[in-house]
Amino acid sequence: MTQAPVRTDILDVAREQVLERGEGLNQEQTLQVLQLSDDRLTDLLQLAHEVRMKHCGPEVEVEGIISLKTGGCPEDCHFCSQSGLFASPVRSAWIDIPALVEAAKQTAKSGATEFCIVAAVRGPDKRLMAQVAAGIEAIRAEVDIQIACSLGMLTQEQVDELKAMGVHRYNHNLETARSHFPNVVTTHSWEERWGTLKMIREAGMEVCCGGILGMGESLEQRAEFAADLASLDPDEVPLNFLNPRPGTPFGDLDVLPASEALKSIAAFRLALPRTILRFAGGREITLGDLGAKQGILGGINAVIVGNYLTTLGRPAETDLDLLNELQMPIKALNDSI
Repeated sequence: MTQAPVRTDILDVAREQVLERGEGLNQEQTLQVLQLSDDRLTDLLQLAHEVRMKHCGPEVEVEGIISLKTGGCPEDCHFCSQSGLFASPVRSAWIDIPALVEAAKQTAKSGATEFCIVAAVRGPDKRLMAQVAAGIEAIRAEVDIQIACSLGMLTQEQVDELKAMGVHRYNHNLETARSHFPNVVTTHSWEERWGTLKMIREAGMEVCCGGILGMGESLEQRAEFAADLASLDPDEVPLNFLNPRPGTPFGDLDVLPASEALKSIAAFRLALPRTILRFAGGREITLGDLGAKQGILGGINAVIVGNYLTTLGRPAETDLDLLNELQMPIKALNDSI
């Protein structure tokens, strides 16, 4: 009588493969992690934390973000209240250069080493590129901080311009798995986003690319998304959790259960052992204070402090106090250049 093969426990596999050898989990293995029962969550988070500490160290990178141009976007990203196509309360608005500089100053005072300028556009026009250039020049004159940008899809000429401005990191999220993307956005393709990311990488800027979990994707698609990101090998992955916004197509979706969110954090850490994994939007309503602590002890090694683009975050002091409580040092600016 032939015995059925014994299935090796995925956490044992991950401990040897990821923790000891530094090799990220593949798509199938990541799915097995996402499918773990809730009673395995503590062990999973502990392993993800060990991986983070071994391959990334104890430091936490802190970042602030501000929207240079809010609302009025022509794209139909179903999660976003900044789309001009939806009946959401966000309206088109610009901020001036002095306000941008002041925001950078306040971000630096929080201990952040990174300041990201964001605009709700399909891609930047000449006016926006000129404002970004003027804003960066003004910030550099008064604030010692790294500057990143998130301005949508780019041309090669725009990539070169941003590089010349001294932008060291560019954020452009793939948002979700390639197979799920048409259910999230119809006005542009996943491939278009991928093309911008390739140009950023080839220009020598750091690549920041993540997405939003809880947009109706299956666990299989969540594992697919982790594998997509692993193949891109970004420097940073911001993990957002859907905060359903009134007036958007995803406004009635349920908030992701905390246990699913935490399993996802750990799974992405095991798939991307050396990547900066950043807590981003939606964590407040998805995880709360206890979940935030579990996430930082479950693979996260970067946070956005303060408010997000159209939603309120936790006060910066709350996150900084938590990092101090957990004895997680904030990454110094001179160590991140």
